[in-house]
Amino acid sequence: MKKKSLGINALLNSLQSLLNLIFPIVTFPYISRTLSVSGVGKYNFSNSIVSYFLLIATLGISTFAVREGAKLRNDRHAFSEFASRIFTISLISMLVSYVLLFLTLALFSRLHEYITATLIFSLQIVLTTIGTDWVYIIFEEYGYITTRNIIFKFLSIILLFVFIRHSGDYLNYAAITVFASAGSYLLNFFHTKKFCDLKINFNFNWKSYLAPILTIFVSTIAVKIYGSSDTTMLGLMKNNYVVGIYSVSTKIYTMVGALWSAILAVTIPRLAMLMGTKQYKKYHEILDQLINLLIILVIPALVGLIMLSKEIVLLIAGQQYLRSTSSLAILSLALIFSALNGLFYQCVLIPAKREKYAMWSTFVAAIVNIGLNFVMIPLLSENGAAITTVLAEFTTMSLDLYYGWDILSSVFTSKQNIRNIVSVLISCFAIVVLCLIGKNFIENSILRIGFDVMSSVIVYTGLLLLLRNSVAKKFHSEFKERFSH
Repeated sequence: MKKKSLGINALLNSLQSLLNLIFPIVTFPYISRTLSVSGVGKYNFSNSIVSYFLLIATLGISTFAVREGAKLRNDRHAFSEFASRIFTISLISMLVSYVLLFLTLALFSRLHEYITATLIFSLQIVLTTIGTDWVYIIFEEYGYITTRNIIFKFLSIILLFVFIRHSGDYLNYAAITVFASAGSYLLNFFHTKKFCDLKINFNFNWKSYLAPILTIFVSTIAVKIYGSSDTTMLGLMKNNYVVGIYSVSTKIYTMVGALWSAILAVTIPRLAMLMGTKQYKKYHEILDQLINLLIILVIPALVGLIMLSKEIVLLIAGQQYLRSTSSLAILSLALIFSALNGLFYQCVLIPAKREKYAMWSTFVAAIVNIGLNFVMIPLLSENGAAITTVLAEFTTMSLDLYYGWDILSSVFTSKQNIRNIVSVLISCFAIVVLCLIGKNFIENSILRIGFDVMSSVIVYTGLLLLLRNSVAKKFHSEFKERFSH
């Protein structure tokens, strides 16, 4: 396989995430003003229900497939055998997921009013299964993935403005969401033959596959619990209005976090391959760069999101969702914990085959999240749910850091990296000052956001260079070199 550039892959995947960011920015203001708050609540509650069954269908298959498949991608025959086994497991887990979903809808009368929306969202289960997105991640086909998503997002925007015209059109919104997020998986299925020959194959050692897959699945479901239980528990303990309010906060929080996830995602197959083939020196080089990049990007994003939470809510969702401001500010604190945990989990523990440790850390975090939700939601409503998410993310990050310390210690004890962290924190103080200036002197919220973002980027970058941050210096040198020719 031809070696692909991590930088280009990161750019392509960031473009895809930027598209995912722009899509709700373009559509959600229209949605929030066209649909009722209750309709948005029903949409999000139904989606949260299906998300659990989608999780059952996917198990820990994708993560396991990327880790093990990355070592086989240069041998088509060996990879085809491996991919066929993974695909067979996926089909079985999909059938189990649908059986459990139908039983749940039949047994719980509380869910009957959500049946239609839930069934629409459930199409994601079959589309995700046949989509075999893990094949494209293994082969680092981010050009194809990005092009595919751009086309489907563009078509979805057209459909949205055509078919969502009234306050009760949340079912149309659900159908368009499925089309935007999973419709392209149909193309995947037919395009997969370029990389492998998929067959249904039951003749293999199931235990060697299911043991790590199920371990990863327990970790994934625990993450999903403390990621989605907030919305589910708000729906059960409060009402659709509160769910609608909180959904704005989580949507904005998720959009910002997705930009970092895009950069992280392209390194996962490469790091898995390096660890799997025992190229430890190169592995640690990329890991060190990745952690430094995380710190330099995520911390200022966190600070900016807190300082501009009110303006961002007004811009994206409108005046009726202004109550979302406080829960968004609280959720923003979880960005750094979530980003670091994603890195520790995907790039350290999973490649090192320590999924059992990751399972325990996420299991503990899920218990913390659900337990505190029973206390915090009745007291503080959506703000209580946001607080429990922050605490859950901090818990799992701390435990994963502990379990991977022998691999991570050289990064976090490096004097240069400690200086980098200090320089980032000092520079972020300037962001706070600039946002306060904007708040006091600029009345128009859009102009204020523009001033705060542009001035913060310029001053933050300048201070990093002044404080001799090694990451900023490296990017500055590469930029000068590239444009000097």
